[in-house]
Amino acid sequence: MGHRALVAYRRPDRRYDLRYSHWGGDASLGERITAETPLADGTVDAEVLASGIDRDRILTEYLDPCVHEALYLVEPGGDYHVSAYRVCWLEWGDGRDDGRGAIVAVANDAADRRVRTWFRATKTALADVIEMGALSRRAAQAYLEARVCEDEDGTVYTYGRGSDEGTYEPPPDWWLEGDGRQNRDGTGPRNRDGEGSLSRDDDGTDAGRRRSDEEDDRR
Repeated sequence: MGHRALVAYRRPDRRYDLRYSHWGGDASLGERITAETPLADGTVDAEVLASGIDRDRILTEYLDPCVHEALYLVEPGGDYHVSAYRVCWLEWGDGRDDGRGAIVAVANDAADRRVRTWFRATKTALADVIEMGALSRRAAQAYLEARVCEDEDGTVYTYGRGSDEGTYEPPPDWWLEGDGRQNRDGTGPRNRDGEGSLSRDDDGTDAGRRRSDEEDDRR
């Protein structure tokens, strides 16, 4: 079935052209996307899936966490920077809503493997807890989301929920600003793999601030 990825190329107008890669679910693809080989020698499809897409629509309208395994943001320029993200599906495949997902920045293959292994183990353990009746599905999902945000500086989002729907939740605006490597105020917290932090939840809370508050309480 491949290892499917979405590759977003930033344009001069700061919007994005989106392409598909059937074998791009491995973080090493980011190293093969360069100024000389922007399509990674054919690993990324030449056909554009969507053009002129605002950054805030990539997650909620195009990055299906049930389908895609990775996201790449390509920034043409002097260093032709490519940011790689592991996509985490925050649901269980039982026919219920399946649009809840998260992205986690990964700096290299080793970081990607670690995140994949950690997430798979955590999600599997929670599935067993749900099956035993020790936790409700909702409580388990809330816990999983919190772990992704707090442990891995992940960004949680809901795919398939457009701005014209009454239940729309704005995507995390800290991911939407700039190039994804700095917060809106210009600071740039780094995660453990050396990439820019994307640690804003859908409700705008800051995982780092929560941890700091908890430390103050313990004092």
